[in-house]
Amino acid sequence: MSLLYGRQDISTVVWPENSICDRIWLLENVKGATGILAMRTETVDTELLDAAGPSLKAFSTFSVGYEHLPLEELAKRKIKLGYTPDVLTDGVADIAIMLALMASRNVGEATDVVRKGEWPRCPRSPFLFCGPQLSASAMHPSRTAGFIGFGRIAQATLKRLVPFGVTECIYLGNPNTPPNPKADALLARELSVPSIRRVPLSEIAEKSDVVFVLAPGGPETYHIVDEAFLRRMKPTAVLVNVARGTLVDSDTLAKALRERWIWGAGLDVVEGEPVINADHPLVNEPRCIVLPHVGTASTETRQAMAVLAVENVIAGVLGLPIPAEVYLHWIMPVVSA
Repeated sequence: MSLLYGRQDISTVVWPENSICDRIWLLENVKGATGILAMRTETVDTELLDAAGPSLKAFSTFSVGYEHLPLEELAKRKIKLGYTPDVLTDGVADIAIMLALMASRNVGEATDVVRKGEWPRCPRSPFLFCGPQLSASAMHPSRTAGFIGFGRIAQATLKRLVPFGVTECIYLGNPNTPPNPKADALLARELSVPSIRRVPLSEIAEKSDVVFVLAPGGPETYHIVDEAFLRRMKPTAVLVNVARGTLVDSDTLAKALRERWIWGAGLDVVEGEPVINADHPLVNEPRCIVLPHVGTASTETRQAMAVLAVENVIAGVLGLPIPAEVYLHWIMPVVSA
């Protein structure tokens, strides 16, 4: 906020409450705005853009995702769009590893016993609360990590897995990007992973000990983790989703956990969030860890996102190059005489 309030050439209007912005207040105060900085929770539509009027030059979203925005409308009105990539890579990768460990080692069931005061009555049986080990061991010397999507966050997650003794990384790449075995081999040497391979989705399901869902949202990836995928997974495998809730069929995942097709799941995102109530089927599965979309919730990450979001909107307002811009020219067709 000091970056905004410290400028004499910009007038800043801020919703003063720690809550979702009141819609009526927003529509009234956005009139004549040159730039808007908004959280993902705000509804951005033609009504809001019309209320701002033709003065609006830039929109900055406090997120790396922008599928919640009306991209065609922004492009048509020549409104520049800023977002916050890169700075959240490490924070989300940390959460991905945490969820993999929590889901595999039955942290949900174990902590419930303590919270409910049942620990004193819990028999100390040899395999109480046991789950599959994430790291390689004498019993299981090989461990395969599978990735649906293999961008910056996925590669940062893999880097964190190396000390666990992961012996193979398999991933599903962007269908618009041709395979590059040489680049995979180079990355494998750089990270000291014996093997990194691009494979079909079915192989991700069949061979992975842990599957990390890290692909973009959208129609192309909707329910990419479906019944067919989950039935192919190992019964000792763990599914981790830190991307978008829409990538995983929630009802089928709940069934897979209930019927023990897979061992467990760790979710930072759930389809339909934030309307996830206590009676949601995934919330009630003891081997499913559900977090309220906190992958970027480290102080360092949120500070970096905040600075970048502010720098984006300031640059857009002043007509300068936006530090992290989503280029929208591909949305509007170019027609020449």
